[in-house]
Amino acid sequence: MTATRAGRNAGGTWTVHGRKWFVTGAGRADLALVLARTSGAPPARTGLPVLLVPASAPGFEIVRELPVPGAGGQWEIGSAGVTAPADHLLGEPGDGLRVSAERVRPGRLPRCLRWRGQAERAFTLMLDRARSHPTASGRLVFDAMPAIRTTRPLVFETVARIEAGFDTRFETSLAKVATARTPQQVTDAAIQVHGAAGPGPDTTLPALFRTGRTARILDGPGELHITGVARRLLR
Repeated sequence: MTATRAGRNAGGTWTVHGRKWFVTGAGRADLALVLARTSGAPPARTGLPVLLVPASAPGFEIVRELPVPGAGGQWEIGSAGVTAPADHLLGEPGDGLRVSAERVRPGRLPRCLRWRGQAERAFTLMLDRARSHPTASGRLVFDAMPAIRTTRPLVFETVARIEAGFDTRFETSLAKVATARTPQQVTDAAIQVHGAAGPGPDTTLPALFRTGRTARILDGPGELHITGVARRLLR
């Protein structure tokens, strides 16, 4: 739910109140893209402008940097009556979700590729351990393989559709949810194969597991994407 509010003034300027979490690069930015709800607007898709808020404006605050595993450069910002000029509105006042989606949707794909790479790294470590310490690990190794391989066509189909100019809301959500699940699933299996050494400090597996958990929240929680895809399918 978007709690930040923006009110339009008589001269066309906007006044913004609220806080935002997980704002990438805010610590060094001159402008912040803020999605806000207009005063009195119902909790729907209308009344959600995207504003370019100057970081130098009175009332704009860099609250803190958020140390999130797997997502560096995340910040919390505050807007206490910050004024954004009239020409700092992107699109129309109700275009916020559309404008945000056009920016965020392609940006999810590099993360998908990163999560696949993390899963493959964990898989390599699992294979090395299984070869040097033979145990009953065949099922874990087998289950990890399709988890990795099924994500590749989802990601590259989405890339191909973007290049062809098609709407990729459906495909991007599928790729995001599938690849975000994979690092933690594969890393969990790799830790199991390593036994007592798995959670210890001698491998990168604990770090991969933590970043894998974050993947399921970054770029929209998985539940949000699942609900959206299911709604479109049912329609």
